Amino acid sequence: MNIASVIVDVPARQTDRAFDYLIPDHLIDVIQIGMRVIVPFGPRKIQGFVTEIKANSNFKLLKKLIEPMDLTPVLNQELLTLGDWLTETTLCYKISAYQVMLPAALKAKYEKKLKLIADNNSVELPPLVKEVFVNRDIISWQEAVEKGYLSMLQKEVTNGTVEILYEVKERVRKKKLKAISTNLSNEELYAEIENLLPQANKQKQVLEFFIQSEEKNIELRELLLKVEITSSVVNGLINKGILQQTELEVYRDPFGERTFVRTEPLPLSPDQENAIKPILSTIEMESHETFLLYGVTGSGKTEVYLQSIQMVLEKGKEAIVLVPEISLTPQMVKRFKGRFGDQVAVLHSGLSTGEKYDEWRKIQRQEVKVVVGARSAIFAPFQNLGIIIIDEEHETSYKQEDNPRYHARDVAVHRAATHKCPVVLGSATPSLESFARAQKGVYKLLSMPKRMNNQALPEVAIIDMREELRSGNRSMFSQTLLEKIKDRLEKKEQIVLFLNKRGHSSFVMCRDCGYVVNCPNCDISLTYHRFSQQMKCHYCGYEAHVPTNCPECQSEHIRYFGTGTQKVEEELAKVLPEASVIRMDVDTTSKKGAHEKLLDQFQEGHADILLGTQMIAKGLDFPNITLVGVLSADTMLHLPDFRSSEKTFQLLTQVSGRAGRHELEGEVVIQTYTPEHYSVELAGEQDYARFYDKEMMVRKIHKYPPFYYISLVTVSHEELMKTVSVTEKITAYIRSRLSNEAICLGPVASPIPRINNRYRYQCLIKYKREPALGESLKKMLDHYQHEIHSGGLQISVDLNPYILM
Repeated sequence: MNIASVIVDVPARQTDRAFDYLIPDHLIDVIQIGMRVIVPFGPRKIQGFVTEIKANSNFKLLKKLIEPMDLTPVLNQELLTLGDWLTETTLCYKISAYQVMLPAALKAKYEKKLKLIADNNSVELPPLVKEVFVNRDIISWQEAVEKGYLSMLQKEVTNGTVEILYEVKERVRKKKLKAISTNLSNEELYAEIENLLPQANKQKQVLEFFIQSEEKNIELRELLLKVEITSSVVNGLINKGILQQTELEVYRDPFGERTFVRTEPLPLSPDQENAIKPILSTIEMESHETFLLYGVTGSGKTEVYLQSIQMVLEKGKEAIVLVPEISLTPQMVKRFKGRFGDQVAVLHSGLSTGEKYDEWRKIQRQEVKVVVGARSAIFAPFQNLGIIIIDEEHETSYKQEDNPRYHARDVAVHRAATHKCPVVLGSATPSLESFARAQKGVYKLLSMPKRMNNQALPEVAIIDMREELRSGNRSMFSQTLLEKIKDRLEKKEQIVLFLNKRGHSSFVMCRDCGYVVNCPNCDISLTYHRFSQQMKCHYCGYEAHVPTNCPECQSEHIRYFGTGTQKVEEELAKVLPEASVIRMDVDTTSKKGAHEKLLDQFQEGHADILLGTQMIAKGLDFPNITLVGVLSADTMLHLPDFRSSEKTFQLLTQVSGRAGRHELEGEVVIQTYTPEHYSVELAGEQDYARFYDKEMMVRKIHKYPPFYYISLVTVSHEELMKTVSVTEKITAYIRSRLSNEAICLGPVASPIPRINNRYRYQCLIKYKREPALGESLKKMLDHYQHEIHSGGLQISVDLNPYILM
């Protein structure tokens, strides 16, 4: 068995297959399936993944594999097979599928070292290992390869006496702190003090500190603080050979010094009992089933998750919990860490590359049993999964928008089928696709229609802002909302104000001629940012200053329109100067940990009003919030997207669910210019069933999911005519390969027809059953392969698009 099949790191159609390499004799016992290796490919050396080890190849002359990049596989057999499935279902390359499963730290340039974990004096170590590590505990990988130590050290890695360090250049290093130590006894230190010059007082103080201290090894920063000296004093003693400088390695802890209070399982309500029973029985029987846990906001879904995981852990298995985006993590992490302590690893976009890598290593080394994370945590390298939970399963952030364009829900169902374990999809407003599957019996529906302790759902008032305008109120707050805010301030209760910023940001417009300032590279208006007094394009990054006169008609009446969070904050300060406000948006939460800090301040009552965008809509659970105001409900309704009413309904329901979750009753005020729209009206009544029926009718008439599947092909190029002609050819080709039941719309310009000076056209396919579609799309991509690589053409195929822009 001396031949390895390797998928090489060249994402192109021609290389999207395994290449055979000869394994050199000294590496025959080292190379394993799922490892990354370095192989010669043409003139270069590149990385690849070993997918098979075999005895024969169809090719005569094979190149030799150069060296492994790991001593233990980074992908297990299940993840390799999952890669094949991803390749088929998302039409991506194998290498892209494998890369998406690994943390960013493993995708960079690396320098590798081997580190001795065991004590060098320990008897169990083979003499040769002691020799290799004499007077040091780290050797470079290069040295191990050149001197032929690899297979010996690999056995030690398996025994746990040696570990591999990936020192990733640019990206990530192990976190180390400088420390100062001395090997001298107290007598020797007294002697050194005698030898020092009379004026070397500071140096004497340092040595006296070491004599009095129990510890002969102290962190440099601590030493400088305690003895009140500068580092030059210490350096003087190091130069004399009295002190040494060493490095301490520490795991990066994303939670700093925080301790999590242990929590105990809570007694379940009858609704929770009924919901958890079928989940527990599938865990017991080790069978695969997908559950849709449909529970209103505040019905206690998290407790159902926690107790299901409890049972999985008791059976010695592992759990993956996906939560949408960063906004959920602080509170979610508290809940999971509180219940399961150090058995929890956290993976989300707010961590640094190094922290993600450390958390991933804990999973790979099987030091933890539960992963809580955003989308990519679905690929956690567990060997023995017992449950996968996706909270807020309707969230669009579970869909990856670039290659491989997977949906975490599909990956979860596929992995769970392999591991014969349940998937729980939880939501107060399930996506239409999931609810339709539950109605058909593909998923099993579990309902929790009541809030915990039978708390009433909040009262919702829908305010028609057109009426407010007619009555002369030009402010962004309706009379009703303003009165209710004042009332809460008097009662010392808290308020959440939600601004659905997406799709309705501030733009600069001339009031005389109607000219709107657009981006010169993209066909879209520039967004006005007040704090930097600039206009920015959110697609290509173009920036410009706000003109004082209109470029078209020279009028001075050029102003910005739309309501941004900053503008709301200013207006609040004018109308309610006594209220203190915490603002949460992209600008205030871009710093690491800012999210959590702001939410903690709000929870501790340092502010009356929490004002924010999308990120405050979900998962927040504060007892003192009794009023939620939605400043404009319709900003999403008018986007060119068939899911816009569904997204509006989900968002309004979620936001409303933040009010009155505990003893105090809650109220919600929704301001809108289209109060008659069913998604606004039914969100006010929190009536998912009626919304589902109504929206399903609309989808059926227009032939959209869940009645039809859709696929989107987007073509972009710098020349308009080239873009149009390629899209026409592609559309004609696909049409010729489809049955009469399918519909192919296009070619048409995309809703944003130009981004970064590239024109964009698209074609949309709606179909029920087209077994040949995948194959046809692959052939089409093959046909244009050359132009994609050299002619500046871009073609993207999304088999299940969530963003049609």
